[in-house]
Amino acid sequence: MAHVISIVNQKGGVGKTTTSLSLAAYLAHLGKFVLLIDLDPQANATSGLGIDYRSVPAGIYEGMIGTHRMRDLIMPTAHEGLKIIPATQALAGASVELVNTEEREYCLRKGILEVRNDFDYVLIDNPPSLGLLTVNGLTASESVLIPVQAEYYALEGLGQLLGTVDLIREQLNPDLKVMGAVITMYDARTKLSKEVLEELYRYFPNNIFRAVIPRSIRLAEAPSFGKTILHYDPSSKAAKAYERLAQEFLLREGGEL
Repeated sequence: MAHVISIVNQKGGVGKTTTSLSLAAYLAHLGKFVLLIDLDPQANATSGLGIDYRSVPAGIYEGMIGTHRMRDLIMPTAHEGLKIIPATQALAGASVELVNTEEREYCLRKGILEVRNDFDYVLIDNPPSLGLLTVNGLTASESVLIPVQAEYYALEGLGQLLGTVDLIREQLNPDLKVMGAVITMYDARTKLSKEVLEELYRYFPNNIFRAVIPRSIRLAEAPSFGKTILHYDPSSKAAKAYERLAQEFLLREGGEL
């Protein structure tokens, strides 16, 4: 069965979706079968793979409420081995519409069971909040990967996120583990980036990925072309960093490169 991983940070603009897309693309590039679930109503992971979410008839929301089979919602991407269940406009109202649903925190978990045997990894791109959608993402997952921006205030709210993970573990998903943190938007020229890195080591003494993602214009440009950095500029520093992250990820998993 696939290892299900939530990529989450309730603070926006930290490279969460970029990390979801890039890690998924490089895991597929390294020979793994990967399903990316876009659980963010902004649908940036969907559009970042060149899919117009406005034209998608049904997506992850319909799978969560049970009107569509999850397997029928899976779409191919330009990357061999990487597929996506897209976000649609309907996802924006999910937090309100799911409130009265029985076992509402388990909607995504139940849906993933249908397709879990078809992949090596299921990556969930969660919204930048700690609402019901993110609770669904965490409840459906075995592990949490946290992108952290190497800038001032980056650590603000990290304690709250870890508290939420603890709460999910206590009440909904006792097997949930924190895989670790990934440093994004790192600028080696600044003292601040180095200070944030040092502070993170205090939070995650054994769980920080050694692959550090640099600040990159090419990385910021890629989604506007509907491409991951692997297809947009594979020779860039950011692409090489995400490739190292995927390799390190697999080594931690005990998988083969």
